[in-house]
Amino acid sequence: MEREVIRTDGAPQPIGPYVQAVRVGQFVFTAGQIPLDPASGRMVEGGIEEQTERVLENLKAILEAAGSSLSRVVRTTCFLADLEDFAAFNRIYAKYFGENPPPRTTVQAARLPAGALVEIDCIAIVE
Repeated sequence: MEREVIRTDGAPQPIGPYVQAVRVGQFVFTAGQIPLDPASGRMVEGGIEEQTERVLENLKAILEAAGSSLSRVVRTTCFLADLEDFAAFNRIYAKYFGENPPPRTTVQAARLPAGALVEIDCIAIVE
């Protein structure tokens, strides 16, 4: 199977030696997304809710560029800088994934890139 690199200006450009996502067959595997604004390349202002929303918008843009969507996500991995933010994080996450959200793992990380409060990666099916 071919490995197709996915790129979009709708999400921040990688800040290291990796790509935004790859498509292999009917699956898309994203890199972890942090709350960088794709237009400015800067961290969004605000707390966990604003940062979670930006991360999910970044993932949405990458998935759409790959021919998929958030509704086709089959797994997420979520990293929080502080599990005290879990309830607020869940409120925003639930708005994006609705009644039947994908399976996920959520852990507290000692430190996230660029001082982010949240990072999420996902696996999705291509439509």
